[in-house]
Amino acid sequence: MKLKSILAGTALALMASTAAFAGDVRIMWYSDGVEGEVMKDLVGRFMKENPGINVILDNVAYSVIKEQLPVQLEAGNGPDIARVTAIKDLARHWLDLRPLVKDAKYWDDNFGAQADWMRPDGSNQISGFMTQITLTGGFANKTLFDQAGVPLPGPNATWDDWAAATKKVKESQQVPFAMAIDRSGHRITAPMLSYGANYVGQDGKPAPLDKGAKDFLTKFVGWTADGTFSKDVWVSAAGTTYRPAADDFINGQLAFYYSGSWQVANLATKIGNSFDWVATGSPCGPAACTGMPGGAALVAVKYTKNPKDVATVMDWFAREDIVKEFSERTLFLPGHKGVVDKGGLDFKTDNEQAKAALTKYVEATKSTSETALKLPGWRWSDTVYAAVVTRIGQTLAGELKLDDAFQRIDADIAQKVKDAGQ
Repeated sequence: MKLKSILAGTALALMASTAAFAGDVRIMWYSDGVEGEVMKDLVGRFMKENPGINVILDNVAYSVIKEQLPVQLEAGNGPDIARVTAIKDLARHWLDLRPLVKDAKYWDDNFGAQADWMRPDGSNQISGFMTQITLTGGFANKTLFDQAGVPLPGPNATWDDWAAATKKVKESQQVPFAMAIDRSGHRITAPMLSYGANYVGQDGKPAPLDKGAKDFLTKFVGWTADGTFSKDVWVSAAGTTYRPAADDFINGQLAFYYSGSWQVANLATKIGNSFDWVATGSPCGPAACTGMPGGAALVAVKYTKNPKDVATVMDWFAREDIVKEFSERTLFLPGHKGVVDKGGLDFKTDNEQAKAALTKYVEATKSTSETALKLPGWRWSDTVYAAVVTRIGQTLAGELKLDDAFQRIDADIAQKVKDAGQ
């Protein structure tokens, strides 16, 4: 076992280490749905057009991106390019592409709206681009609702309305859980904002948990205790480990699943004709009916030994026609202004439920709160998310009382700010 673990560690280190050979560009990539296959195809086309550059695509689990990549970056290692979600938190590790790309104005014009999400504060760095813009939101198993004779809650329905409706469905259809939400600080932030939470203090640093945050977390813990929310999703992992509930929804075990737009392709592919499902937008709280925006970015890593080749790769994948094709084939909402403004996206799916879901997410972007829009570019978002997931996970596992969890969350965040010299 020891030898196996040494070999596994060595293989990962080799895979994730900075490319050492001229012309090699290594991309660390993870997938939520079908995008890994699409990327593999595009990489092949890039290399045909650019025979002097060898692109190595490492498809890894999201946990590698989340937990191991930051350690590699801190050591001055890592891939040449990576697809990441902790974009702002790791911004000090990204390469400034501004002096390297063919046309910096093209990047500013088309990717400028999210550029601050991935650059160090106060800089005008071009770090990369969003492979997609995402928004959190719900999915309902319409077949279960229909069989239970329970109407789907309407567009202005509250979290309480959804809890009540899904409990009826659960009892009628004998499914394990009424609702589930991904084990993710980003995911659970959306309903907290709908309850009036605001993480950002007047000085721009994290504020202690406020009434809105505590109100929703109290409800969430209560709903988990009474079986409305799936407990398994949150207690089957520890610390900051991410765990989606997609498989539970795909297997027909849930009436309502709160995740986000990136799941559309995954659900369409895996559910097929098993049951009817719909995207619902985000349930309302007393303050808003908001989802949390975000997404994954393709960023260049500053420890690369081949910055010019990296810039060539990034320029190619940032092309308007490539972004449009990637978005259509992955069923992702594009983060390219030119593609969005021109419209006419032809999402490559025969699944009408998927097309309707994507339309619903586009509509839902219109009700995203101002607070939600600011968080992706805020330095401390990932710090808050990590503390919330860790401590609420411990509460659901019976290791912490909720009031103690609130205190620990504030203390964890304050310590991180202090450690950063802030």
